[in-house]
Amino acid sequence: MYAIIVDGGRQYRVEPGMELEVDYRDLPQGENLTFEKVLAVSGDDGLQLGAPTLEGASVTASVIGPSLDKKIYVQKFRRRKHSKSRIGHRQIHTRVRIEKIASV
Repeated sequence: MYAIIVDGGRQYRVEPGMELEVDYRDLPQGENLTFEKVLAVSGDDGLQLGAPTLEGASVTASVIGPSLDKKIYVQKFRRRKHSKSRIGHRQIHTRVRIEKIASV
């Protein structure tokens, strides 16, 4: 059984027991998170597609905790001006474990 959900403008294919990194949310560890925007659910009774989302379908996940992405560096340089800068950034994500997929 799998589902396709939308979160933060991105689509994810999720299955029960799967771990996933989504956009950061300030939630404590062990808290439940529900994704309401479900595009499709595949189960024993076949594939159900939404137009654009399935009404009544949801995906429940439990929060594992925050995680950091790899560090990226942004460099700015202006030639012949003696001007340059370098800034580092690490994006914060929330790691979740998919617990249950509820279809219509």
